[in-house]
Amino acid sequence: MDVNPFGLSCQWDALPWPSLFLLPATMHCPFCGANDTKVIDSRLVAEGEQVRRRRECVACGERFTTFETAELVLPRLIKQDGTRQPFDEEKLRAGMQRALEKRPVSVERLEAALAHIKSRLRATGEREVKSLVVGEMVMAELRKLDEVAYIRFASVYRRFQDLDEFREEIDRLAREPAKE
Repeated sequence: MDVNPFGLSCQWDALPWPSLFLLPATMHCPFCGANDTKVIDSRLVAEGEQVRRRRECVACGERFTTFETAELVLPRLIKQDGTRQPFDEEKLRAGMQRALEKRPVSVERLEAALAHIKSRLRATGEREVKSLVVGEMVMAELRKLDEVAYIRFASVYRRFQDLDEFREEIDRLAREPAKE
């Protein structure tokens, strides 16, 4: 019988694939390449989104910092013509910046809106979402940020054809309070 040096409760031969992920992860020293490092200090940073670890190489004694973040994949987008493409954060940012051009909205508020959209997309748990869903999320965030930017974006997104469509949207904006 094999001895299990890591104290894991599963049988070594019970898994149908190599169980490399069960081995303890090691961080290689960037200075000497040794794989024996120890964590000296760990702290939450970036509002709890990252873990900062100070490490020391047992072999050479050098210290270095690593950052650990969760890697969450955003869903692919299904365009109106049925094609699929990966989510492009830069394209989303550029579209929102275009709508917010020369408006009194800080970069921090824009970044918070982008983070909220990405968080909502991840929360769907879907591998693919329709681009219309993202467009509606963008409109909701822009409406909270700046009504003029919202109308700018809506006019392009909904393809307004004449002034009456602008008036209808502005009237609707005045009647309905923004959803938080």
